[in-house]
Amino acid sequence: MDFIWILIAFCGGFLVKQLGLPPMVGYLLAGFGLHALGFEPHESLDSLANVGITLMLFTIGLKLNIRTLIKPEVCVTAVSHSVFWCLFILGKWLLLSALGFGLTSMLDMSWQSALLIALALSFSSTVGVIKLLEDQDELKTRHGKVAIGVLVIQDIIAVLFLTIATGKVPSIWALSLFLLIPMRPLLNNFMEKGGHGELLPLAGFFFAMGGSELFTLVNLKGDLGALVMGALIGAYPKSTELYKSLISFKDLFLIGFFLLIGFTALPTLEMLAMAALITVLLVAKFGLFLALFFAVKMRPRNAFLCAITLSNFSEFGLIVANMSVENGWLDADWLVIIALAVTFSFVISGGIFKHSHKIYARYKDLINRLQWREDANRLIINQPKAAEIFVVGLGRVGTSTYDSLSVTFPGKVLGIDADEERVSNHQQLGREVILSDGEDADFWSQVNLSSISLIMLSTPNISEMQSMIEQIRNSNFSGRIVCISRFEDDRQQLLEVGADAVFSYFAEVGAGFAEEGKKLLKLT
Repeated sequence: MDFIWILIAFCGGFLVKQLGLPPMVGYLLAGFGLHALGFEPHESLDSLANVGITLMLFTIGLKLNIRTLIKPEVCVTAVSHSVFWCLFILGKWLLLSALGFGLTSMLDMSWQSALLIALALSFSSTVGVIKLLEDQDELKTRHGKVAIGVLVIQDIIAVLFLTIATGKVPSIWALSLFLLIPMRPLLNNFMEKGGHGELLPLAGFFFAMGGSELFTLVNLKGDLGALVMGALIGAYPKSTELYKSLISFKDLFLIGFFLLIGFTALPTLEMLAMAALITVLLVAKFGLFLALFFAVKMRPRNAFLCAITLSNFSEFGLIVANMSVENGWLDADWLVIIALAVTFSFVISGGIFKHSHKIYARYKDLINRLQWREDANRLIINQPKAAEIFVVGLGRVGTSTYDSLSVTFPGKVLGIDADEERVSNHQQLGREVILSDGEDADFWSQVNLSSISLIMLSTPNISEMQSMIEQIRNSNFSGRIVCISRFEDDRQQLLEVGADAVFSYFAEVGAGFAEEGKKLLKLT
């Protein structure tokens, strides 16, 4: 069985990737395919799924800024959306119950059951959204941070509901968990002394699983423990390296979770019809999120991207539905329907999100008119008049590029990055850096490019750079665009979309390394 599900999961992920969809969509379809072929999920698959979710929440914690959660665009939007959504679904249930539409048997339930379904569908997918943001390298963008904050608030709501519904009362020993706060320096010391090898990801597993076990012991949700443990050590510098060391493990284990969704049950035509009807509600979910983000004065672009990112259904919905079925509050068919709706939503959101920046660029005038607060539409760009070179993306490579160019062209280099914390750090060190997203169509349409002769793109994501190049060229920029890539096929794609030159990351490092060697030989 182990080989079969690995084979089919790989084939499913590979095939949908060729269609331009995220591989996770293929894993979902592979699960339904395995189920249809008569396979039963092995216990190891369930264990993989649980470890994957625990690691995912731990890595979210590593990137989580607690101050983000109390901002209106996060907490107000998350709570308001859950309330309005539940009221909306209840109203729709009353309407459909009255009209029938041939789905009477599915709609024959109490208002309490309808409310449970509404709650299950109110959550957005933490697994799906984080995966999409990681694939597009947008975790630290403004809209990425807000989306993650909303997900965390939703997860807290879900955990509170499950705690109350299952009747589990936290143990008095739960108060002892506060002792973890003064232990943060000790946890960081463990990471520092673990070095950079295999002990680092092993420490990540220890912290994630240990946090989960600690919370479970005191009758709290284990997944919440993994999230809290990640947040406790996320402020330390080593956490970035720890995060990167766990990414591949997390993605691999989460394949088990996506496969398990397909093993929920085999659907009937009536279930498929109901799931399709529910999937149509994604439009309403997007509209509600967009309106709420506008209400808290978010910029139209950020509001639009956040709303698209969160317009899907969640794995927590399956957990809520499963618990409701076990307690006799919902018919078992609804677990299958919600599983199908979650799958459909992953397929749709995965396909749309990949093109979300292009969609905004095309319809930005219309979207900006929808924001009724004029002050929220303004984009302030503090561009130095002397700037002649833009360096977009100030990670390690981008920062080195900026510093090297600044020596040759002092006062004429401007750095651009979407990470607010990173920009602040660069500014404190005296670098001329502004906060903006290179994929922001508003930025490229409003920035003054008349004096700019060179734009250097230094971001790790190929699709992100492709989008940037298109935005820059659409702004009538006539200067040079230079990119960096790791692989030859990426290099060709960037050249085809409009880059003037693309430097191979590994080749340039090797050439620079050789130059240093030559200099030393001349000195001897």
